Amino acid sequence: MSTPLPRSLALISTVAAATLLAGCGGSSGSGDDGKTAEKTESAASTGSAAAKIPVVASTNVWGDIAQQVGGDKVTVTSIITNPDQDPHSFEASTRNQLTLSKARLVIENGGGYDDFVSRMTKSNPSAAKIDAVEVSGHEAPAGGELNEHVWYDFPSVEKVADRIAEELGKVSPEDAATFEKNAETFTAKLEPLTAKEAGIKKNHAGDGVAITEPVPLYMTEAAGLENKTPEEFSEAIEEGDDVSPQVLRTTLGLFSSHQVKVLVYNEQTAGAQTQKVLDAAKKAGVPVVPVTETLPAGKDYLSWMTANVDALADALDK
Repeated sequence: MSTPLPRSLALISTVAAATLLAGCGGSSGSGDDGKTAEKTESAASTGSAAAKIPVVASTNVWGDIAQQVGGDKVTVTSIITNPDQDPHSFEASTRNQLTLSKARLVIENGGGYDDFVSRMTKSNPSAAKIDAVEVSGHEAPAGGELNEHVWYDFPSVEKVADRIAEELGKVSPEDAATFEKNAETFTAKLEPLTAKEAGIKKNHAGDGVAITEPVPLYMTEAAGLENKTPEEFSEAIEEGDDVSPQVLRTTLGLFSSHQVKVLVYNEQTAGAQTQKVLDAAKKAGVPVVPVTETLPAGKDYLSWMTANVDALADALDK
């Protein structure tokens, strides 16, 4: 998502001594899930896995896409994998440092979402690196904030898949055609999702939508929906800050006054204030579409996004 590069244990110890906080917000918490990394490191000691390209992705979203493009030619480790954890409060660990030091290809989301990756990969300067936000081409609007959740933007995902194929082909030129074909197969499967968004736009262009965070905005915008949520609310929730009483009242009023047809709710960053929004939506009979920032258990990227787009369409049709 050749052989592993040598690493400096002294540098690993130095970098790991500091608490490295990743994500959109500044809240703290512990979320290191080392099981995937441990499994990969163990597999790498076997003869069959040793020939595979070690790929490390910051989240299992990009890890899954890397696996689909790399196929059986890669061994992919995803650092953030827990669907029940707030990715904003993830704390990187020594194990993560070790895993990144062995990668031939590193995939980070970028845009401030997972800054620990770029810090930790300083011990592995020879690894190829992909920053999904940079590849997407998205930038912050004038006077606004960048929406770094580019995995909800299917054109961006297509670009990243193609870049993964390109970088893997550089690592293993004899397999370049295979990677390119796998990327083409994957991106072809994005076309029905784009068509579903176009269908929503045809039927619901201009309909109001509320969100708790900017996570799904690329999807809702592609579907022609208008975000009615005060920017101060979604930004505060994303940053882990308290929402002012006035902004909260304005947000809750969207439901009682029926200005929105659906609430898209980030399940992974729920709190007291987002719970009030959820309760207000349910009380007003506004359908709720739950979303997450990492892959739910048992889902790959395509099945996950298909479920998200279908849920949005179904909610709007009620």
